[in-house]
Amino acid sequence: MSIKSINPYNEEVLETFERFSNAKVAACLEKSQESFNHWRKTDFAHRSGLMKRLADILEVDKTKLAETITLEMGKPIREALAEVEKCVWVCRFYADHAESFLKDEIIDTEASKSWVQYQPLGPVLAIMPWNFPLWQVFRFAAPGLMAGNVGLLKHASNVTRCALNIEDAFKQADFPEGAFQSLIVDSDQVKGIIESNVVKAVTLTGSEKAGASVASIAGENIKKSVLELGGSNAFIVLDDANLNEAVDIAIKSRFQNAGQSCIAAKRFIVLKSVYDGFLVKFVDGVKNLKAGDPMDSNTDIGPLARVDLATELDEQVKSSLNKGAKLVIGGEQQRARYSPAVLTHVTPDMPAFREELFGPVAPVIKVKNENEALELANRSSFGLGATVCTTDLDRAQKFIDGIEDGAVFINALVKSDPRLPFGGTKRSGFGRELSHHGIREFTNIKTVFIK
Repeated sequence: MSIKSINPYNEEVLETFERFSNAKVAACLEKSQESFNHWRKTDFAHRSGLMKRLADILEVDKTKLAETITLEMGKPIREALAEVEKCVWVCRFYADHAESFLKDEIIDTEASKSWVQYQPLGPVLAIMPWNFPLWQVFRFAAPGLMAGNVGLLKHASNVTRCALNIEDAFKQADFPEGAFQSLIVDSDQVKGIIESNVVKAVTLTGSEKAGASVASIAGENIKKSVLELGGSNAFIVLDDANLNEAVDIAIKSRFQNAGQSCIAAKRFIVLKSVYDGFLVKFVDGVKNLKAGDPMDSNTDIGPLARVDLATELDEQVKSSLNKGAKLVIGGEQQRARYSPAVLTHVTPDMPAFREELFGPVAPVIKVKNENEALELANRSSFGLGATVCTTDLDRAQKFIDGIEDGAVFINALVKSDPRLPFGGTKRSGFGRELSHHGIREFTNIKTVFIK
């Protein structure tokens, strides 16, 4: 069975790939185990040197890598270049900090000596999405390999060339054969891969449905899993906020990558005294977004990654409109393209509020006071992150303490950063990526006690 890579902007078939047979998958798993047996014994200086070389390769090849991202999933080229640059950053960050993050921790007990040490688990399977086809992978791979693990990647089928480019970059950097492999497989092959004795853990970024399935298989086999799933981030604007700054942050947070981001702002909750002013400025900002060919550096909004994704988004919008929401601007579908939309009169019973809108649609909700804003922010099955816009940090503290998500950003859009732990609560998943927390997720945290 073949897998096709299709340009969502013009629907041209870019490449066709042959799915790996089960025998080839088994050979890859065996190679992964052999590589781990060697790689786990290397020291941090050796790993760091290769990781820095990998960063250099990404930097040199960033234009080619970014163009492949744009061709395969439609992200504007300007954003694709920024994505590659972020991958360079995470590689260098862990090359510099992995050793200190994983150093032995001496614990004072009645023992002559006792400590905690962090040892690699083995081959880790990464099941990754198409929306950030390089960044999602490298934020797992950089800490994972610096910890002494090796990686197996099952990428989204529509970004298969991106997956192979990643594997090729590891090879160019002289990582040992099998240290990082891209498996061109269908979803029905994933269960057998997780169940393999070779795979010691699994990390997934994707939908709730995929996360529940993978976590179930991993749980049945008593294997560690980390899940980063969907989000419906609240973006709260208090009445003392700088509206111009709030609108600028809101536009970027909702519409970058055509709104196809789990950490994008998806529910704009605005206090009534500034609601009208915010809405006017926000709609004006949406009108100024330039949609078009994502390979054009002036384009702000490209297509969605697939036609079916745009159709699903349109159905969510129409269902919300049927329940009483009002369409202020946009909301027109042409194949994979969807014009940026703003909805008002949105209530919690509508898909625009209770479901994740994975595309360029922004519901703007008026609330009476801070208490209602906080209550609506938490009235979600997701818990990935939230933004609060205010000039009063004392008022912000109420939301920092009260919001149930994995992150709260004040006067800034929610983003992932190698220096900070990233992950959610509720149906947004469990476990953490990045920082020292993320690199320790796939280690054996071993206690040593000597009397």
